Amino acid sequence: MQKTVVIDIVGLSTGLIGDHTPFLKKYTQDKFIQTIAPMLPAVTTAVQSTYVTGKWPSEHGIVGNGWYDHTDSEIKFWKQSNKLVQAEKIWDKAKRLDPTFTVSKMFWWYNMYSTADYAVTPRPNYLADGRKMPDCYSEPAALRDELQKELGTFPLFQFWGPGANIKSTQWIADASVITDKKYNPTLTLIYLPHLDYCLQKFGQDFTLIAKELGEIDRVVEQLVTHYTNAGARIMLLSEYGITNVDRPVYINRVLRENNWLGIRVERGLELLDAGASKAFAVADHQIAHIYIKDPALVSKVKSVVEKIPGVELVLDKQEQKAHHIDHERSGDLVLMADARSWFCYYYWMDDSKAPDFARSVDIFKKPGYDPVEMFMSSKLRAAYKLLRKKAALRYVMDVIPLDATLIKGSHGRVNTPVSARPVLITDKALSKKELMPVEVYDVIGDYLGMF
Repeated sequence: MQKTVVIDIVGLSTGLIGDHTPFLKKYTQDKFIQTIAPMLPAVTTAVQSTYVTGKWPSEHGIVGNGWYDHTDSEIKFWKQSNKLVQAEKIWDKAKRLDPTFTVSKMFWWYNMYSTADYAVTPRPNYLADGRKMPDCYSEPAALRDELQKELGTFPLFQFWGPGANIKSTQWIADASVITDKKYNPTLTLIYLPHLDYCLQKFGQDFTLIAKELGEIDRVVEQLVTHYTNAGARIMLLSEYGITNVDRPVYINRVLRENNWLGIRVERGLELLDAGASKAFAVADHQIAHIYIKDPALVSKVKSVVEKIPGVELVLDKQEQKAHHIDHERSGDLVLMADARSWFCYYYWMDDSKAPDFARSVDIFKKPGYDPVEMFMSSKLRAAYKLLRKKAALRYVMDVIPLDATLIKGSHGRVNTPVSARPVLITDKALSKKELMPVEVYDVIGDYLGMF
C-alpha cells in the first residue's frame, strides 16, 4: 500500500488560511480544498471515530467527548480505551488486505488498547499525595521512554489548561517524525490541537490569534516537508470549524430550577448526583445530552428546554435518527445550541457552593466539558500554589475562574457557514466540493490504495 499521512489540524477552516498562514496559503494553491459537512456532534472524539470507521455515531457509539454510563451511574469524559469505538477501524481492514500494513496513531483519540501498531497519547501520572505529573502512554511501551529521552517529558500542562500553547503541538510533531523514521508505518494519523485553544478563547479575532496561526503554520510545514521527503501521500484535514459565541447556556441550572437535578452537599459544596437525578444534562460545547430517569417525563422536559434562549434544536430518540446520533449512549434528549451560544456545565446557583474541582483543571471530575479551564483567575495565586508544590506542601491548584462569558469560540453544531466548516486538503480533486464526514474514510482508503 501507499505510505500515507493524515494531519489533523484542529479547528482549521478556509476562513483561517491566508496571510497569517503563509505556508498553508502557498501549499494549497496547487492542492484541492474540500469542505466537510459538520456532523452532530462536531466534537473531537466523535468526528475522529467517524473518520476512521466510516460510520456515524449511531453506529460507532461515540456520541460526544463524554456521556452518561447507565451501569456505573456516572458521567465519564475523555476515556481512552479504543474498545469504546464500536466499529471496525480502517487499519484493521487494511491489515486484512495487506499483512505488511502498519499504522501509527499520534495523539488521535481512543488511543489505548487498540490494534494500532504504534501509538502515543497523553497519560499523566497520579501520585498518592495528589500530585499530577506530566507523562504519556505509548505502544510499544518503550517508545514513550525513547521519545521523552530525546524530546523531554511530554508537556502535559501545555496540552490543556491555562498554560496550553504551541509546545505540546510541537512535541507531537517531533514525536511523529521520530516514530516515522524508526518504524516507517504505512499510515500515520497526527493530531495537532494548537488552534483549539486560541479559537475557543478568542473566537476568530485575528488581532488575538495571528501569532497562533503562524505557529501552527510552521509546524505543518515541518511535517509536510518530512513526509514529502519520505515519499508519503499527505492529507490535511480538520474535525470542525470554530465559530464566534457570546452566550453560555446553563442548561443544568434550568433543570435544577424545575427540581429535576439531584444535588449532594459535601463539606458545604454541591455535587451533581447523576444517579439520583430525575433529569440532568451532559454539556459538551454546543451539544448537550439530557438523560431522564422516567420516560414519562421526557415530553415535559422537552417542552421546558425548547424555550431556553440559545437552544436551537431538541431531539428525542426518534428525531435523533435523522442526525445519526441515536444510540444507547446518547441522551433521551439531544440539544444543539444556536450559532451564538454554547452549553456550560455549571449546576450550582451560588459560586461559593461550587465544588472544589470547578476552579481546577480537572477534565475527569467535571460532569461536562469546561473550556474556561484555559483561563487563569490569578497568576499570583498560581505562583503561590506552585511554591507550595515545590515545598512538598498540600495544595489545590484552584486558579480557574468561574466566568463562562470569557469563552468567545465554540463548535459542535451543524449548519455552520462554509468558511467555518472543517476542511479536507488533498493532492487531487475529489468528485464533490463538500463531503459527508463518513466519506473521509473512503478518501483515506483511496490514498492508501485499498480501493
